[in-house]
Amino acid sequence: QVQLVESGGGLVQAGGSLRLSCAASGRTFSSYAMGWFRQAPGKEREFVAAISWSGGNTYYADSVKGRFTISRDNAKNTVYLQMNSLNPEDTAIYHCAAGESGSRRYKVYLDPNDYIYWGQGTQVTVSS
Repeated sequence: QVQLVESGGGLVQAGGSLRLSCAASGRTFSSYAMGWFRQAPGKEREFVAAISWSGGNTYYADSVKGRFTISRDNAKNTVYLQMNSLNPEDTAIYHCAAGESGSRRYKVYLDPNDYIYWGQGTQVTVSS
């Protein structure tokens, strides 16, 4: 069992930045590929970014590429999402998720169905 707790959300003006954190507890964090997803009101859940357990592979949605950066610190059991140049379309609840990847150090998941554990989410609101 892995528990995930997100933090770092809030209200920011367009063009601003936020850094989300996702703290994990429970089973070995370093064996899990991690991802960030978001869901805006009235919209479906959307993939944002993913990172392999080694940190050696990352993947981004086209809508955030070049603005967001996913990273992880396995010693701190934490994954981060640095979000720059935010715009109102980034407003959503952001969730982190963990998926088992075993020994595949570069494995990332884009499909939410590949993730086993989910956090409760943190609200990000970008004002225009």
